[in-house]
Amino acid sequence: MFATIRRDIQAYFDSDPAARSTLTVILCYPGLHALWFHRLARWLWTHEFYLLGRFISHLGRFFTGIEIHPGAQISSGLVIDHGMGTVIGETAEIGANVLLYHNVTLGGVDLIKGKRHPTVEDHVVVGAGAQILGPIRIGARSRIGANAVVVKDVPSDSVVIGVPGRARPRNNATVTARPDPDLHHNVMPDTVMELIQDLKERLAVQDRELFALRELVATTRQIEGDVLGFALMDGDVADDEAVRDTEQQALLFEI
Repeated sequence: MFATIRRDIQAYFDSDPAARSTLTVILCYPGLHALWFHRLARWLWTHEFYLLGRFISHLGRFFTGIEIHPGAQISSGLVIDHGMGTVIGETAEIGANVLLYHNVTLGGVDLIKGKRHPTVEDHVVVGAGAQILGPIRIGARSRIGANAVVVKDVPSDSVVIGVPGRARPRNNATVTARPDPDLHHNVMPDTVMELIQDLKERLAVQDRELFALRELVATTRQIEGDVLGFALMDGDVADDEAVRDTEQQALLFEI
């Protein structure tokens, strides 16, 4: 038990540069308090003391502002930074060394009794206000941007932003036994702008192709006009020769 407590405290030192002392972490970090409430509630839940487990969970929510259902499965090293408004559903699963910020929801989208909440793998960072909904899987070492709404599986080593969330591979992602938490929330891809830029490039290509097509049509029409003019000129010459032949025949007839 004491080893687990030391590991929980150390996780905050690893993830939060504002953690100055062990006593500060123990007394002033509601995410840590919520995790300890959950450990007790989880033990009661797994031993079929369901009502008491829910009541301990409710007390944890009252004192910390963080709601963790006693049925949720949480591995070691979870850090809930600030934490107010964070909700973790009954069938949620959280891997090792995960970092959650405030107002994060690991929620369900169905009324079925089975698996209906997300699975978050190891070393994932979830930004403030992000909503991860449904029985989806967030791959290891991924980063979920603030206020993203994630409703589909996310591959490992990905970055997700937007509503709905769009995933893209992380640049230069490295795999280590315990990677440092990625706290650079200001360095995020803008997938919407990337999509707009892609559309602009496609439109530029289409404009060039359309301009070339218009020039081709104009050239073709000019050639057709020249050919028609020559044809009309040939027709006028033929008409003049026919008139002269008719006049000559009339003179011969008079003679």
